[in-house]
Amino acid sequence: MVTTINPTEPVALIGAGALGTLLGHHLARAGHPVIVCGRSEVDRLVVTDETGRREEPVKWAATPADLPAVRWAVLAVKIGATPSTAEWLARLPADGGVLVAQNGIDQRERVSPLTAATVVPALAWLNCELVAPGHTRSRTTGRGIVVPDDDGGRAVARLYDGSGLVVETSPDLPLASWEKLIINVVANSLTALTGRRMEMLGDPALRAIAMDLAAETASVARAAGVALTGTRAREIVEWLAGTDPGLTTSMLQDRQAGRPLEHDGLLGPVVTLAGKHGIPAPVTTTILRLLHGLPR
Repeated sequence: MVTTINPTEPVALIGAGALGTLLGHHLARAGHPVIVCGRSEVDRLVVTDETGRREEPVKWAATPADLPAVRWAVLAVKIGATPSTAEWLARLPADGGVLVAQNGIDQRERVSPLTAATVVPALAWLNCELVAPGHTRSRTTGRGIVVPDDDGGRAVARLYDGSGLVVETSPDLPLASWEKLIINVVANSLTALTGRRMEMLGDPALRAIAMDLAAETASVARAAGVALTGTRAREIVEWLAGTDPGLTTSMLQDRQAGRPLEHDGLLGPVVTLAGKHGIPAPVTTTILRLLHGLPR
């Protein structure tokens, strides 16, 4: 893959939802021409946060045939929509890269069959919600995105140089991915089921369920060869409980908007791997069943 990054390297943005808008805005802010891919025309990306409102002009490609030559893309669609991006991803060259800003622990396995470019998984420690097409509201979490400490990850860090977005490189992305999965299993599932924001972890009953979900996820991670301790799992829940109670989650936003949820991509692997390794995961299994039972 290409490891040299042009300061004005154009980047395709596939998936201009809340997170994609934020990631694309940072790239445009760093001087990269951003091309938003999709049927709905977007000519600017707007971010509102504690410091005010900022907007950056972008270009738009309605179809893959309209996309000019690019070496890099940011993929920020929901897990279930990944197959629909195949024609866009096929436009990337073999020496290119795609930053996959999706939930879950299997980004490479999910996206690699769709592109010749190098797949760079990213763990987004960002909290944002879509206000309008191309406009996201962001809340500070103190972190940005985490990528692997390899050629692809370091290239992404250079891509975002000067963007205002913190890019961390991790020498152990599998561990970091499972830690982030605990956050998603707990926060996304419980906010979607209760219809409440993160203040719901102030409820002792919900906090207890969160601890059970975290413990089961950590047990499955260890069975899969990842050194995620039960103590660390509890620390993650305690950290979540101490975050801004007004924070939302992507699954809560999806449920409120009537969009498909990502529970199969988040809790599904935990339940599947638990069965494979003979590890009990009764709480995770029950929560997954409840999410399947929500009205659609």
